[in-house]
Amino acid sequence: MSQNLDVKPETDPQVSSPFAFAESGRMAEQAETARKEAEASGSKVIGGQVARNGAWPWQVGLMIAGRPVSPDNHFCGGSLILDQWVLTAAHCVYMQDQQGYFDLQPEQINILVGTNRIAPGMGDMVPVAGIFRNQNYNPDGFDSDIALIKLARKPNVPYRTITVPDRTFGEQIDVTGVPTVVTGWGLINGGRHPADMYQAEIQILGRDQCNGAIMDARAQAAADPFIAALEILDVKGDDAQAAWTALISRAKAPLTDNMLCSGTYEGGKTSCQGDSGGPLVVPLADGSYIQAGVVSWGFADSQTMTCVETALFSAYTKVSNFVPWMEQVIARN
Repeated sequence: MSQNLDVKPETDPQVSSPFAFAESGRMAEQAETARKEAEASGSKVIGGQVARNGAWPWQVGLMIAGRPVSPDNHFCGGSLILDQWVLTAAHCVYMQDQQGYFDLQPEQINILVGTNRIAPGMGDMVPVAGIFRNQNYNPDGFDSDIALIKLARKPNVPYRTITVPDRTFGEQIDVTGVPTVVTGWGLINGGRHPADMYQAEIQILGRDQCNGAIMDARAQAAADPFIAALEILDVKGDDAQAAWTALISRAKAPLTDNMLCSGTYEGGKTSCQGDSGGPLVVPLADGSYIQAGVVSWGFADSQTMTCVETALFSAYTKVSNFVPWMEQVIARN
């Protein structure tokens, strides 16, 4: 990983907050520029392909209320876990502006259900009755990045719900090499925001391995300014080594036990902006699927402000850790 890559989620409010990014119009501007570049480069989805019509019938799109149905007004994904309950990421509904953080209100968003294509007349646009983010969500590091949305009514189009694993089964599928599929309408190669849903087949990677890769990249990026500081302060030899060792030992591992790491060893298959909140599913032996993760964060290019298309992996909220919380929220509401 080169030093021009930010190996953590973006902190610019209009980039780190998907709703704000879409509402600001920057998404449409970025998409238009990217479309022109993609036409010249022949870009394809980031390691994925267009999902067949009717596939992934639990996938939903979070849309800005009061705006036309278009990819530019889609800002996050989600999944139907019950007829009137959508699972998504907390950072999709907890916004940041120049004054600080605030929660989105139900009237600000609608949920698009029952379509693989974002276009007028496709699917059912369902109003929202309530938004519930996990109380332990930490925007600084994206721990506990999970939220529930209650729909005002059942969708009036064909759909299916997706099962979530309990803690025991969640541990059984949190194993390196377990196949997974990530789906959504997020940015694809060249930064384009598609109307069609895409899917990418990836796999669970070891959390320690992913943390090690990120920490190595951060250490490389920090090395030159740290050396410069030592030279200015005239710290040398064993003292310099001790200072570096102490600094590295205090660095916090980016992926917590509440996160899954999924991607590929060769890179080039990943979720991207707009996929946030969408499902990471695991195929089961009987042909069904279970949702292991929620798209949370990945690598961002400091120049283009889009995801790094060659990234080896992205981070996903580990759903099984939050089943008791989900059951509690649903029972109370």
